[in-house]
Amino acid sequence: MVHAARRVVLTAAASVVALFVAGCSDGGGEPDGDGPSASASAMAELAAQKLEWAVCPPPSAAEGGGPAPSPLPGGARWECAFMDVPLDYADPGGETIELALIRAEARDPAQRIGSLVFNFGGPGGSGVTALPSFGEKFDSLRARYDLVSFDPRGVGRSEPVECLDDRELDAYYAVDGTPDDAAEQSALAENQKKYAAACEDDSGPALPHVGTENAARDMDLMRQVLGDDKLHYFGISYGTELGGVYAHLFPKNVGRAVLDAVVDPNAGTLDGALGQARGFQLALDNFAKDCLARGDDCTLPGSTVAEIEAFITGLLAELDKKPIEGLGDRKLTQTQATNGIAQALYSKEYWPYLEQGLDEADAGRGGLLLALSDSMNGRNEQGQYSNIQAANAAINCVDFKERYSLDQAKAKVPEFRKASPVFGDFMAWALSTCSQWPVPGTFDHPDVSAPGAPPILVIGTTGDPATPYEGARAMVEALGEGVGVEMTYQGEGHGAYTSGSACVKRTTDAYLLNGRVPAAGTVCR
Repeated sequence: MVHAARRVVLTAAASVVALFVAGCSDGGGEPDGDGPSASASAMAELAAQKLEWAVCPPPSAAEGGGPAPSPLPGGARWECAFMDVPLDYADPGGETIELALIRAEARDPAQRIGSLVFNFGGPGGSGVTALPSFGEKFDSLRARYDLVSFDPRGVGRSEPVECLDDRELDAYYAVDGTPDDAAEQSALAENQKKYAAACEDDSGPALPHVGTENAARDMDLMRQVLGDDKLHYFGISYGTELGGVYAHLFPKNVGRAVLDAVVDPNAGTLDGALGQARGFQLALDNFAKDCLARGDDCTLPGSTVAEIEAFITGLLAELDKKPIEGLGDRKLTQTQATNGIAQALYSKEYWPYLEQGLDEADAGRGGLLLALSDSMNGRNEQGQYSNIQAANAAINCVDFKERYSLDQAKAKVPEFRKASPVFGDFMAWALSTCSQWPVPGTFDHPDVSAPGAPPILVIGTTGDPATPYEGARAMVEALGEGVGVEMTYQGEGHGAYTSGSACVKRTTDAYLLNGRVPAAGTVCR
């Protein structure tokens, strides 16, 4: 499993510009309800709720399915619970929804600091399934923290956004995401219209309330329900944006916080998507260099990076004309192949699969690239989809104001193609994702300024494809003087802490476990 960003789903159907897409209204303003006293009373009652922790069930279909989480090293078991939060924080005494939580308790209660809350990104990723899958990598932090994560509102078991069914999603993801003529552009527009209408029909009342500001307010309520004076937090990818918004709304409630694989908080829809196009292109360049460095062991044709990437663009052009054998009765299309390539660039550990998948696709066998694309889209081997992409679209479209029509997206293709010959076309057309969304957006970009907050550790990775390295510096500057502390990991992939770097892990653990803030500008390899 890889971390998710506000990530590009390079499928025609999904058209989800990963890093930043336009948004729809959040309803995340200050509570008013029936008056200050009524609102305060309702919030106090919610903060006093007691969680009923129990053995975790297997993940729901919306969370991706599969077996219940396995115990941690030493036998510690995961526990799950539900927490009530207001659907609309402007009316905290009104309707509530349930958020799904998961935890593993600290090993030594005498040394316990509190809870460490994780968000692994997306938006749309299930924390209830992600935390156990990464449990061993974070187990050192359980020395002094309960490890806690959750399905944010709209995700997994937390009032999930629902749109198309599994069979409809197979057809949705097969539509061409880079239309070459008026007929294909019309098909893409109809696909987007059908998807947005289905989301409204199946999830309408919740759609205006699934944005990042409300998720941040949920985390502050969670802090209180968990019994913590401060929110200790570990945000990865989109989770860095969520953490920045939390720090802006509740600077005095921030405890020890880490932001890893950092979203640029200043980039709007266009700039964010362009930055990510460059990021994926950089990662593909690095993948090609690594392949060439292995000499005859590299199975891809070409003796330079440019020649390998020309092979890839040529393969994609052929798939645009004629899809090839995929999995079962599904073909590998150009769009799904590009999506699979992007998925494999999230982690250097996936590079061998990318090389193999490209080699096999060149020989007419597209199963591996299609499997990688399925992983990005949340489809399991049984043909069932999680709600990760439905939630991704809903949260992105509730957050960002900009709405690009297909014609406006088409006009940006040359600029995006210059940024990335492989991914540019797909990311440009994906600007139109929210063009037909049923509710309007909230902001141009999130406000993460947090004067008065304590030091927050901000980690950028130089080869990160999904959240380019420059985002870390932008986050440090946006948090404000004396708040953001920048650390660099000189490496590949999306997320530094789980990369295997002993330096990153040692420095981060020293901060979270013992409060030792590293020097600004610390570099790890």
